[in-house]
Amino acid sequence: MADCGRKFSNYPAGLDSNNTNTGGNNKYQVAELTGNATETPYPNAKINNPPGGAVNYTTTPPTGANYQDYLVGVQSVVLDPKDRLWILDTGRAQLEDGTLVLASYGGPKLIGVNIQDNSIIKTIVFPTTVAFGDSYLNDVRFDLRPSISASGQGIAYMTDSSSEGRNAIVIVDLGTGESWRHLNNIPEVSAERGFVPYVWGQPLYFIPGPGQPLSTVPLGSDGIALSADGADLYFGPVGGRGLFSVSAERLRDRGRAAELVAQAAVVNRGQRGVSDGFETDSNGFVYAGNMEQNEIGFYNPQNGSMAVLVRDPRISWVDTMAVANDGYLYFTDNQLAFSKAFYPGTDRRQRPFALFRVKLPGNGMRTNLQ
Repeated sequence: MADCGRKFSNYPAGLDSNNTNTGGNNKYQVAELTGNATETPYPNAKINNPPGGAVNYTTTPPTGANYQDYLVGVQSVVLDPKDRLWILDTGRAQLEDGTLVLASYGGPKLIGVNIQDNSIIKTIVFPTTVAFGDSYLNDVRFDLRPSISASGQGIAYMTDSSSEGRNAIVIVDLGTGESWRHLNNIPEVSAERGFVPYVWGQPLYFIPGPGQPLSTVPLGSDGIALSADGADLYFGPVGGRGLFSVSAERLRDRGRAAELVAQAAVVNRGQRGVSDGFETDSNGFVYAGNMEQNEIGFYNPQNGSMAVLVRDPRISWVDTMAVANDGYLYFTDNQLAFSKAFYPGTDRRQRPFALFRVKLPGNGMRTNLQ
């Protein structure tokens, strides 16, 4: 939620072929929530409707459309400390049979929007050496302090949660648009072999695609959060219960030994449960969902422990969370564990979906790295 009270959400086309809302003749993946049950395409209807759709059927097999000026497969929308909205596009969409198509150059990108006039202020397209065809750029956090980047305009950090297995942390200079990868395929960013979570007492197995055999949950680094001072980046795979951190300075380094040094700087912070989205508040607490316990917990780096923030039967798969300056944590529950992507392959989600909020402990507020 923005400081002015405006709220934004999105519907990832890469998670469900029907995961776009329809308003009149338009479909949209990104929306501004204008009331308890109303919304409008954001930043406009046109960008949400790529000509010919999000999938290019002229290739064999079909691939994601390569539009740089349209939304193809949005996974996250996040406000930065300057209250600018950033739209993270994976460049991938799902076919009706459940196949997740590969991305094409131009599809994976980060789009910045000035919410004061709803204008696009920047589009950063990721090269194929950073966002591979089978990458899935998942979530993003921002540090806008001028001293940390060559351009003086700050850094964005993203997770690549690809179920195909090439996981990493992606970093981009918001001024120059230059991007790179770190922590490539190390165990901490990858799903644990044989990992099986339990949701509502039932084992959760993944269905990679139509006609394919079951697998354990293969989703890598997904949740991401910056410490309140910007010194550490927290992350963890969906296919595991571990919480990890790494020095953000090590991630920004691009020297000859930068990857080795970054890997050596990874810290195991213990277990946080099975979760998707992370978030941080001004207390320095790192929040993480826990679908096995129907809760949101938080990690306190001062004593290295997890604590429970809230438990509720309505909480299962909590995705991207957002701390607002009204002192609340906002979060959605996408019920992904009950979608056709998981055994037995039927859609068991219960509509309508909802946006929730819970009061933060200790008068927590948004962090302000700028």
